[in-house]
Amino acid sequence: MLDYLLLFIPAAFLVISVLVSIKAFEKGKNAKTTVLTQILSFCAVFAFCMVCPIVAHAADATAVAETAASSATGLGYIAAGISTGLSCIGGGIAVGGSAPAAIGATSEDPKNFGKSIIFVALGEGCALYGMLISIMIISSL
Repeated sequence: MLDYLLLFIPAAFLVISVLVSIKAFEKGKNAKTTVLTQILSFCAVFAFCMVCPIVAHAADATAVAETAASSATGLGYIAAGISTGLSCIGGGIAVGGSAPAAIGATSEDPKNFGKSIIFVALGEGCALYGMLISIMIISSL
């Protein structure tokens, strides 16, 4: 019963935070404030999910060993997801800035295509490196 409650609390908290942010945005709050609220809600739920399984199985020594092994695997998957997610966000920001500039430079002078496409490829390379790191992390689990 306690396990189901521990699963329900983070999901309910995220749903409530989304609804509160939507209502705040509809009432005229700043978009940056609502996004910051969502990020802080995610961090709170992440911290809750990391602490609660350890606290729930703290009484039994065998359960602690099993939790530690499953926590190590879980943290590996979280690390793989974070490395892919953040590198893709960074790559998207880089390509979002460099691709329009490359298109503009190419439209003015077609000789600039080779020079400008390099900067777009460098931005995409960041995302590929993050994916490779994720593959390496998952293969080591």
